[in-house]
Amino acid sequence: MTVLALDLGTTTGWALRPRDQQIAHGFVSLRPQRFEGGGMRYLRFKRWLSELKGMATDIHAVYFEEVRRHAGVDAAHVYGGLLATLTSWCEHHNIPYQGVPVGTIKKHATGKGNAGKDEVIAAMRAKGHAIADDNEADALALLHWAIETQEA
Repeated sequence: MTVLALDLGTTTGWALRPRDQQIAHGFVSLRPQRFEGGGMRYLRFKRWLSELKGMATDIHAVYFEEVRRHAGVDAAHVYGGLLATLTSWCEHHNIPYQGVPVGTIKKHATGKGNAGKDEVIAAMRAKGHAIADDNEADALALLHWAIETQEA
């Protein structure tokens, strides 16, 4: 079963475990380009999801980090737009999706529900992943949670 885990944001972390079990991960910048309209970020995200699905052959489940509190209004708006884009894309492709609370992911990865970014990065590096970004580490932590608790 191919599983995709996402840490939604202007820099979206992703982790994918395809059928061959070789985990791929990274991050994608969804920062608006100069002279782009406000909706272009979401169209690029949707296109990126479709490209990823094509490269993976298929995606059977999507898990995303469910954020209940944001540092600012702009971050909340971006998250809401990405979440709406993701869930409608999943519905269109008949892919089940599930939000997972941040504390649940951190507790599974580090043993502490309030772990900091550095602790999550260290936990993912300890599992053998080369991490370049905290968003990527969060997506990997979520993927490991899904694989180990959801029979993915």
